[in-house]
Amino acid sequence: MNMKKNIVIIVVFLFTISLNAQPISDVYKTAKSLMNDGDYENATLVFNRLLANEPDNLAAKKDFAYLCFLKRDFAKSMELSKKLITDSTADEQDFQLLGMNYKSIAMYKECDKLYKTGLAKFPNSGVLYSELADLNIIEKNKGEAIKNWEKGIEVDPNYSSNYYNAALYYNQNKQQFWAIIYGEIFVNLESYTTRTAEMKATILDAYKKLLYLGDAGTSTKNEFEKNVLQTLGNSSESLTATYLTAIRTKFILSWFYDKKNEKFPFRLFDQQRFLIREGMSDAYNQWLFGIAINPVEYKIWADAHAAEVATFKQFQEGRVFKLITGQYYKN
Repeated sequence: MNMKKNIVIIVVFLFTISLNAQPISDVYKTAKSLMNDGDYENATLVFNRLLANEPDNLAAKKDFAYLCFLKRDFAKSMELSKKLITDSTADEQDFQLLGMNYKSIAMYKECDKLYKTGLAKFPNSGVLYSELADLNIIEKNKGEAIKNWEKGIEVDPNYSSNYYNAALYYNQNKQQFWAIIYGEIFVNLESYTTRTAEMKATILDAYKKLLYLGDAGTSTKNEFEKNVLQTLGNSSESLTATYLTAIRTKFILSWFYDKKNEKFPFRLFDQQRFLIREGMSDAYNQWLFGIAINPVEYKIWADAHAAEVATFKQFQEGRVFKLITGQYYKN
């Protein structure tokens, strides 16, 4: 056993024998730290001692239930989670965790009932709609899954996972317009995760397909989609980050000049106009498309525009992109 492990065990031992003499908050921090470090067995020891002394410590009970799930002790995690969801303090994460346990052991009927009970209590929970859609996918029901992703987007527009899954679904099912819209919202909500690069490639693929369809929105009955596509137009040129920047800039200028924003206020388009006004549109579109199109050309561009790249990155990392409930146009 290595020295670091020995030290951890000694620390845990000291905490357990002197628990009553220490602030509970310190012991809780130790349990959380051990759990976050992946030392599940020692975290379990500390949580058990903590809850023996503080049986009503709600935060600790929630974390311990999650720890048991991580240990794949599904029986214990479900035992704890079932008590949590019946408590007056139950939140959507309690339903989510119990559902994760149910899915892990293929209790799909119980899981479906659980999520619907949770949604009756938390009807605006994007998390629970996302979890229910995941269950639909497990049961090979993509039709229900997209309905639940969409409902999650409508009622909880700042929960990113519903956009991620809906964008992938639409790009695979020849609805490239919504793949672009939802994909771009997703990368603004979740800009620096492993899913971001995948979504950028999806958005680019959707643009390639969309711009060569040639109908300019005439085949859709959705008024928002029709107005956007007619303003965007079609293309026969090869797609580069520079070209996409140009047509997207032209679109935003036309959209606001024609006051279509008054009929269809939309946070994503507001942000694009802001970036144009602040001189960050080129850097944003290069960030969005450049690497996906040609990593070498993107590096050349970025090296030649280092100040613009730095300014945009500072802006992006310093702001929280927030959507507004009521700007839902998929119906």
